[in-house]
Amino acid sequence: MNAASDSSKEQGMLGEPASSRETCSNSSENLEQVYLAQVSIMNAENKEGCSLQVLEGDIQEPIFLRGKSFSSINFWMNKGHLRSSTHYDPHHNLLCVVSGRKKVTLWPPSASPFLYPLPVYGEASNHSSVSVEEPDYSIYTRARYMKEYSETVILNCSDVVFIPEGWYHQVDSDDLTIAVNFWWKSRIMTQMLEHMDAYYLRRIMSRLVDQEMSIMAQKSPFGHLKDCTDIQHMAKTLTGFQLFNLQKDSPLRTLEPSTLQALYELISLVHDGAEAVSQMDKIEATSQNKSSNQRDDTDTSAAADDSSLLDKDPVAKIILPVEPLELRTMLLAMVHTFPRTLENLILNMLGVGAEILTRKFDEMDQQTTKEEQSEFYKIFYSVFDDQYAAMDALLNGKELFSFQVLAHL
Repeated sequence: MNAASDSSKEQGMLGEPASSRETCSNSSENLEQVYLAQVSIMNAENKEGCSLQVLEGDIQEPIFLRGKSFSSINFWMNKGHLRSSTHYDPHHNLLCVVSGRKKVTLWPPSASPFLYPLPVYGEASNHSSVSVEEPDYSIYTRARYMKEYSETVILNCSDVVFIPEGWYHQVDSDDLTIAVNFWWKSRIMTQMLEHMDAYYLRRIMSRLVDQEMSIMAQKSPFGHLKDCTDIQHMAKTLTGFQLFNLQKDSPLRTLEPSTLQALYELISLVHDGAEAVSQMDKIEATSQNKSSNQRDDTDTSAAADDSSLLDKDPVAKIILPVEPLELRTMLLAMVHTFPRTLENLILNMLGVGAEILTRKFDEMDQQTTKEEQSEFYKIFYSVFDDQYAAMDALLNGKELFSFQVLAHL
């Protein structure tokens, strides 16, 4: 039986002193295991259901908790070694060992991604789905880091530990251990009125998405795969007036080799994408009926993948390593030399790369004057017949990225 507070199944079993008799799995002898779990001595919401209320007079309230309004005081006892599942409680918790010995392992709420909590719609949403004893790293890849975020304390007779609300904990109890714990609401939860829940949830989810996006958008060791740092290599892919534009007066001549390499990769990506779209248009005419289901399957698999979203986006991988002012120079060069390629890139190929591009815009703005900013955006948007279509493409790409990040939380 798990030592958890939020499981409705367990709460139903605990209306009276809960006991479990089973064979200890870690002993060769056939020893009986008895577990009294979360048996109420005092419960503010269910005073009639306190099976051990008779013990309340024997409980001395800790001095440092005087004045607290307890949600409940509970009794715990086991015969035979027991290990609880990893879980958190929606209350502050003071665990006091009366007899025996307990080992408590703690994780802060920030370690939640490494512990894979069960779905919020389940009966045990406050529990981790990872086995602490034998974690399956092939399924729970992030769990290999959970020990780095944990702290372990040993409690003997008369020792206590404070477990803050929301902190994950897993408890090992030695043979014949007795404990009492006090639960009370945190100040924050006391002040959170129910009619504000939806608002708080939206604020919290928005902040988590922003934090995750910032982490993903940080510079990563993306490297350009091709070795193309000279203009002669780039010229092989160009013809006609484009090749003419590579002469000495071309703005491309001012680009750093690494920036020129990024430009070459973007141009190749757009041209390859245009050819692929042309071929797909022919195929789609005969397969429209299947497209919706295929799209759903793709979204599901993408949400289940732990790898970085940006690692899979070719545009993001190309522009992420480019310094903001170098990217500014590159985009201006594209305006003058490859305007239709730039238009196609923004309108049709950005995807989640729009998040990186707009973040680069913000970094550019921090390093340039108001006049320079105005001039840049005027030139940049002059490429598009419909400037609002370009803005919509950027906005849609950013929202797509936010949606996919939300699916990963």
